[in-house]
Amino acid sequence: MELDNAFITRLKENDSEAQRVFYKQLAPKMYGICLRFALIREDADDILQDGFIRVFKHIGDFRCEGSLEGWVRRTIVNTAINYYKKKIKQGINTDLDFVKGKVKETNDVVEKMAADELLKLISELPPGYRTVFNLNVIEGYTHKEIGQLLEISENTSKSQLSRARASLQRKIFAIKDKEKLG
Repeated sequence: MELDNAFITRLKENDSEAQRVFYKQLAPKMYGICLRFALIREDADDILQDGFIRVFKHIGDFRCEGSLEGWVRRTIVNTAINYYKKKIKQGINTDLDFVKGKVKETNDVVEKMAADELLKLISELPPGYRTVFNLNVIEGYTHKEIGQLLEISENTSKSQLSRARASLQRKIFAIKDKEKLG
């Protein structure tokens, strides 16, 4: 999305029409990010709403270095992380150690799956696994950065990612076995 400086200035001046247009253009894309982090749609809705509130509240901090969309994306991701941290403090278990064993990789099955099927499988991961998986694999954060963002050790991040991948692989194999039988 190309935004000129005049439009960005309108956003920084809290122009409600500019905000409406901006939200309408970016919200669907940002909602996809929220869905990857959230367990249920209501949580994704909350993350999106909170994220855009933060965007409009702090738009004055945007220094036009890099893309505005990238800045918004980072704000939404940080909002999702904060939401995740809040859930941890509320006592929601995110350190699930029930994934055991190694599963062979199966790229051919993944290639045949539709993107929405993969996103559904990712959304079914436990919150800790899903968050680390999204941050590392989809958003491109390093384990060190994830550790800092989530206030966990780098090794915990690596472990959560490994378990997320193992869980996804098991689910993919289950789908593959089901297709063979069906």
